[in-house]
Amino acid sequence: MTEQPDRDAAIREDIARLQQGGPAKYRDALKEEGKLFVRDRLQLYFPGGLKFEDGLFANNRQPDLAADGMVTGVGELDGRDVFVMANDYTVKAGSMAEKGVEKFLRVQERALRAQKPILYLVDSSGARITDQSGFFANLRGIGKYFYYHSLLSGAVPQVAVLYGPCVAGAAYTPVFCDFTIMVRGMSAMCIASPRMVEMVTGERIAMQDLGGPEMHATESGSCHLIAENEEDAARLAWRLLSYLPDNHAERPPLYEAKEPARSPEDIARIVPDDPNAPFDMHHVIDCLVDAGSLLELSPEFAPELITAFARLGGRVVGIVANNSRHKAGAIWPGSADKAAEFILKCDAFNVPLVYLCDTPGFMVGLEVEKQGVLKRGKKFIYATSTATVPKVCVVVRKAYGAGIYAMCGPAFEPEATLALPGAEIAVMGAEAAINAVFRRHIDKVPAGPERERFIAEKRAEYQRDIDIHVTAGDLVVDAVVPGGQLREELTRRLRAARDKQMPLPAKRHGTVI
Repeated sequence: MTEQPDRDAAIREDIARLQQGGPAKYRDALKEEGKLFVRDRLQLYFPGGLKFEDGLFANNRQPDLAADGMVTGVGELDGRDVFVMANDYTVKAGSMAEKGVEKFLRVQERALRAQKPILYLVDSSGARITDQSGFFANLRGIGKYFYYHSLLSGAVPQVAVLYGPCVAGAAYTPVFCDFTIMVRGMSAMCIASPRMVEMVTGERIAMQDLGGPEMHATESGSCHLIAENEEDAARLAWRLLSYLPDNHAERPPLYEAKEPARSPEDIARIVPDDPNAPFDMHHVIDCLVDAGSLLELSPEFAPELITAFARLGGRVVGIVANNSRHKAGAIWPGSADKAAEFILKCDAFNVPLVYLCDTPGFMVGLEVEKQGVLKRGKKFIYATSTATVPKVCVVVRKAYGAGIYAMCGPAFEPEATLALPGAEIAVMGAEAAINAVFRRHIDKVPAGPERERFIAEKRAEYQRDIDIHVTAGDLVVDAVVPGGQLREELTRRLRAARDKQMPLPAKRHGTVI
């Protein structure tokens, strides 16, 4: 009976020792790099600490391998349980070996069974090359991470936050996740290190240029949000999760409604009458969504298309909007990819979609053909077609060509196609149409007043044909809505459709993506 207290005390001492992580010199090195120790980092996410931790004693007989370099468990915020894994960079640079890999797999398996979100705090140099026997290509090895990432995809939200240079295997976890956050000046991810790149290709390049946040946020589109520091990263991660349910079978959280930052009446002044004059669609969005609720994803990648979470009357919505300030709002291969990815995630987690359409259509030319505008554009149309959540299309100003298809026009079973006064839906704009149909005749007319008069007459005829009153009369749009009433119109329609049932045809899966 007298031995039990001694055992408890000994275990507490072991726990305290293991929670210190790797050797002191590596903890000191973190401070020099301006990085937090993993357990201090976790406090930013879970101020009360983890509810419980698994696998603390992994590899405990080796003094320098505390918890085998990985913390796994469950934390709670706002009453929601979130499964978490976090690399400990003080243990072999956060590298992954047999016991840590097993812990990673178990947290994925348990999150899948519990139907709860997973948060991956990645700070790893990759596989522990000096100790790779037993975990690299095994049945329960690193490859199994990606197998489970794939099974978890669309079942529960997966959010990755990067805290260091993540190379090779460590870089795949972030790109498999639904959302990736990188910390400026600290994070990087790439399939091979600069040293390996030089060895293979002869190219000399710095880590930040190869895989830093700015590159991934603007060029590859693999980074959804850039955090300014560790505190900001935690804030962004929790903000992201606030728009998402715990799993695919639940609805997103409901919040108290707030008035928009700008009056909806401003929409009439924001949107130009000239279909070719650029304007910032963000200003229209500010007139529609609850103040302070907009979270734009990948804002610097393919900025001609806005993808964002927001709240409308307290309810979460996904915004897909063309922005004519960039590339006239045309749909490019990159923006098609960006839209398809976002739409699929919204559909997976029961987030209704609001499309704000103002586009001349898909971009044309040799450059975009080489980039696969057709192949990548079909993904946008496919995602819109197969999304079963409530969808509303608003033609803000113009919807030309296949742009109205990608942006959820009438053929794509939206709950409604709405239009603002002055909106145009057509195969192409007036100038392009006149050029296509009357080019030969125009060339025969001498330059001057007679030619200009002819073009003006044909332009007026064309615009009469695509006037919104004609379009509404043909039931192409369900309603023409004054800008000042659009927010309330969207709120009412999405509320009416919240229990929408739209089963897809029975099949294994589509083959487009």
